Amino acid sequence: MAEKPQQPDHIQLIHNLNLFKIKGRDKRGRKILKIIGKHFPAKSLNADMLKKYLEVKIFPKVERPFVVVYIHTDVHKSYNFPGFSVLRCVYDAIPINVKQNLESVYFIHPDLQSRVFLATFGRFIFTGGLYGKVKYVSRLSYLWDHVKRNEIEIPEFVYDHDDDLDYRPMMDYGLESDHPRVYDAPPVSMYSMRCIS
Repeated sequence: MAEKPQQPDHIQLIHNLNLFKIKGRDKRGRKILKIIGKHFPAKSLNADMLKKYLEVKIFPKVERPFVVVYIHTDVHKSYNFPGFSVLRCVYDAIPINVKQNLESVYFIHPDLQSRVFLATFGRFIFTGGLYGKVKYVSRLSYLWDHVKRNEIEIPEFVYDHDDDLDYRPMMDYGLESDHPRVYDAPPVSMYSMRCIS
């Protein structure tokens, strides 16, 4: 019996991170590619490694229309965000048929910085219409309009963040800290502040 060929180390490493997973279908029957941004090891993974992984493990499985559910929850620029130059490099390497098959990108828990950046530069970085396919999803309840709950596994930390946003909605707009030290403090808005004389 012939042994399976060994995958290069970086392909196995990326696979073990559970960064990408193709599983389930949305309400229109399209495959779902789930990407968990928090799992991205930005400091140890370069664009070439990522492109090779996508060529071997992902692109062959998306030969028909599909959607991406990108979970941005707990992504921090200094730790697990690869940078827009890496994203652009990877996007440019995606075969044209895969770009054409990608019909929607559900961007879960976008922060203010990513919204502003995409609004400013998205059309220039992601040519070919990708920018127009991005749909911001500030709460998981809005995702369920497009995807059945039992079709996609959402990590617990995403539900926890959703709960925090319900309790402290100004975090959505960068107007309130998301630092854990202030979670137990009552929500403060400029309308609730009183002048003490």
